[in-house]
Amino acid sequence: MQTTKVSIFDRDLWRGFWSIAYPYWVSGDKTRARALLAALTLLLLATTALSVIISYAVRDFMTALSEKDVQAFGNSMLIGLIVFIIATPISTLFEYTRRLLGVYWRKWLTEKFLTDYFSNRAYFKISHNADIDNPDQRISQDVSSFTSTSLDFLTEILSSIIQLIVFIGVLWSISRLLVFLLVCYAVIGTIVVVLFGKKLINLNFLQLKREADLRYGLVHVRNNAESIAFFGGEKLEGLQIRNRLTQAIDNFLNLIAWQRNLAYFTFGYQYLIQILPLVVMAPLYFEDQIKFGVVTQAGGVFATVLASLTLIVSRIESLSQFAAGISRLQTFKTALNQDVSNATHPEDIGASTSSNSLPQITLLESPKLALENVTLYTPKRERALLVDASLEVSPGGGLIILGPSGSGKSSILRAFSGLWTTGEGRIYRPPLSEIIFLPQRPYMILGTLRDQLQYPALDRQNSEEELHAVLKTVNLENLPDRVGGLDTVRPWIEYLSLGEQQRLAFARLLLMKSRFAMLDESTSALDDENEARLYEILKRTGTTFVSVGHRKNLIQYHESTLELHGDGHWSLRATQ
Repeated sequence: MQTTKVSIFDRDLWRGFWSIAYPYWVSGDKTRARALLAALTLLLLATTALSVIISYAVRDFMTALSEKDVQAFGNSMLIGLIVFIIATPISTLFEYTRRLLGVYWRKWLTEKFLTDYFSNRAYFKISHNADIDNPDQRISQDVSSFTSTSLDFLTEILSSIIQLIVFIGVLWSISRLLVFLLVCYAVIGTIVVVLFGKKLINLNFLQLKREADLRYGLVHVRNNAESIAFFGGEKLEGLQIRNRLTQAIDNFLNLIAWQRNLAYFTFGYQYLIQILPLVVMAPLYFEDQIKFGVVTQAGGVFATVLASLTLIVSRIESLSQFAAGISRLQTFKTALNQDVSNATHPEDIGASTSSNSLPQITLLESPKLALENVTLYTPKRERALLVDASLEVSPGGGLIILGPSGSGKSSILRAFSGLWTTGEGRIYRPPLSEIIFLPQRPYMILGTLRDQLQYPALDRQNSEEELHAVLKTVNLENLPDRVGGLDTVRPWIEYLSLGEQQRLAFARLLLMKSRFAMLDESTSALDDENEARLYEILKRTGTTFVSVGHRKNLIQYHESTLELHGDGHWSLRATQ
């Protein structure tokens, strides 16, 4: 994947920023957001006013000190003390209000991203999008950085504008020459820093990705520790992690080298700020045209106004990181919005149109499970998995899908669920709320044993008797005693064997009372006796089910068999 080029002068970047930032200020939380922003502005105005007073107090203080005027010195000290007493709570409230607004904004924006992430199964589709790496980091870390940094820059820009308006007048009254030099100095510094900044932004963008890839590699090892240990794959995994570390370090070395080059300029640039006003004002002081306090005031005001004019210069590093974060969030938002815009409609719940207008499989809600002239391809249409297939699963009966590995058995279940629509034809199925999908390795939620049984309907109130009864039905009656009760939290994916996890998944099916079930090798880890027990339960409850499997002994539990022969060829036959 090519590295995205990001520029702080790219209009698309700031359009992306606006599309992410603006909705919060017109959302249902807008009253609180605007009130806090107004409070920030008022506190900022108060802070600036106090800064002006301080500049004059320091001027009189330094003049009194140079002239050994004790009374004037005392008066200046008193004014400074009063301003200090007033400024302390104002500055504290300003920082608290800024952080409070950042917390509320982050909460709202994170929830907005989460809503889109879980809408129309966008989380599944994005997992297959090579352009969207580490969505977890984008939702958590990048959103947090976006809101806090946006407020930092917003308050700095407001502060710079206010200070520029107020202090440029003060500086003009002291020396017009200083104002002219100030403008020239600011323009030169901004041009030089922007030239460096273009490279820094792209290096920061790449660093975010490299760090996220390293973190993902470590999480992957943690999640697959047992499999890696069985295969003795720690050497290879360690090599892959080290390669990711090397990529992150190499980019970081390049980044700090460019930061060093920029520092050669910025250090000297900041140093001259302290000298230049003194050089201009010193002759006037030596000729007794101004007092000593005016010299010190000129230096302070010059630095304040210059900082306002050269905000980009002083914050180029954080601005480059911010721009990189905006770009990552914008690409993520665009991908999510594409999935939301393609959300299914009740009357046509699976049809979608690809970018090249190729036909797609249409999913229609119906009280039956059926295929009508369905042709199913792999997502990028490299290969046909099923060609012009028509069938219907008998109510209360079962269909088993057999075939060699890679022939597309599980893909048919994905098509029933609406995860794959690449192809043509029609699929009839009831709403997803009436279907339960049992994969070979069941999903184990982070929670209690009770949560495992009731997932995904955790708000359903099953009695203790119901839960114990269903565990007994799937031959797990001793599980609560073994783990310490229904409300015990354990790392279930590690604590339970795969066979126990599969039986637990069947218990979910029974508690949900689903009339339809999709079983993707969901009994592969069970012995023949437990497997027969579970399929008999399905028949006894009148569940209509579709199974994917390899073992021939599964055929006996189904009324019909769909066998895939590869390259889209298939055959359908009755088995009972």
